[in-house]
Amino acid sequence: MLILFNTQKHDYGRLLRPFTIVRVILPIKNKYYKQMKKRIFDIFFSIFAIAFLSWLLIISWLMAAIDTASLGVFIQTRIGQYGKTFKIIKLKTIHDDATKSISKIGNFLRKSKIDELPQLFNILFGQMSFVGYRPDIPGYYDLLSGNDRKILLQKPGLTSWASIKYANEEEVLSKVKNPLEYNNQIIFPDKVKMNLQYFETHTLRIDLQIIFKTVFGKWKN
Repeated sequence: MLILFNTQKHDYGRLLRPFTIVRVILPIKNKYYKQMKKRIFDIFFSIFAIAFLSWLLIISWLMAAIDTASLGVFIQTRIGQYGKTFKIIKLKTIHDDATKSISKIGNFLRKSKIDELPQLFNILFGQMSFVGYRPDIPGYYDLLSGNDRKILLQKPGLTSWASIKYANEEEVLSKVKNPLEYNNQIIFPDKVKMNLQYFETHTLRIDLQIIFKTVFGKWKN
């Protein structure tokens, strides 16, 4: 009887395996649905925004083209999702001459953020999202390591909590002795911290809050 009892072992691992699989699959499934909802939101509202703001885009583009004596469009390589590069689209605000100065109309376009509106096409093409870390030039987000690199799992965005906080970043940098050093040691690390927190907690409701504060907070100011 003793020998018979020892040979009839219960495989508890086999019994618990389905629950383990469920625990692994559910977070992945929830993450997939969250990304899918975000993408559907981006497609729908980017099409709506392009259609609704088409008159402003066309007028602003013509003004930028005449003011800078160029095609009126600025295209630059930025770091996107998974650290891959993409071409960001903006309205041109800087003269092509030796001074590389900001034009008068360009200054208005920058302060009003109208120069960022062509990025609605980046959102429609799937390179960006409405909400996410602001895409930077190579040498910043692509060099992140460890836990901070989680930020690159999401798409860069048109706005974020960090971009709202540093809406007057150019003005702040113009007042410090060494703008590059201040950005690298103070502003960028803070942006990374805020963007990582957004990545860990973001929902569609939070995205709507950020968009609302970006749009109406700007007009309020």
